[in-house]
Amino acid sequence: MEIIAAITAGILVSIGVWLLLDRNLVRVVLGVVVIGNAINIAVLTGGRFNGTTAPFTSAAGVPELASNPLPQALVLTAIVIGFALFVFALAVLKRTWELHGTTATDRVTEVAEDDAPDLAPPALATPSAPADREGRR
Repeated sequence: MEIIAAITAGILVSIGVWLLLDRNLVRVVLGVVVIGNAINIAVLTGGRFNGTTAPFTSAAGVPELASNPLPQALVLTAIVIGFALFVFALAVLKRTWELHGTTATDRVTEVAEDDAPDLAPPALATPSAPADREGRR
């Protein structure tokens, strides 16, 4: 069973890397999610998930047959954090689509490298006199 899970994790990592190398931001985000799932499978595989009894049993249970609960807890936490990261990335992608009309990395990079607008105050504005300690000018 562990060999199947290890092969599955390897295939998922290769798919995730393939998606990461694309020029579309949606596929990049999906690649990160797929790699995160592959890492979860690898951690679960390394944590002896093939136990025949539940991690928490009565004192009469045989501990060497029990599954290790720590990797299961870590993977559950990673799933929740990964979901939150995915939702945040989707929100950023939605805003990118609204601002630029595309999710192609080339176009988004061009827009990001454009010069920023001049943030200097208008030429007709004159600075006011600084206020003293009592608030008088």
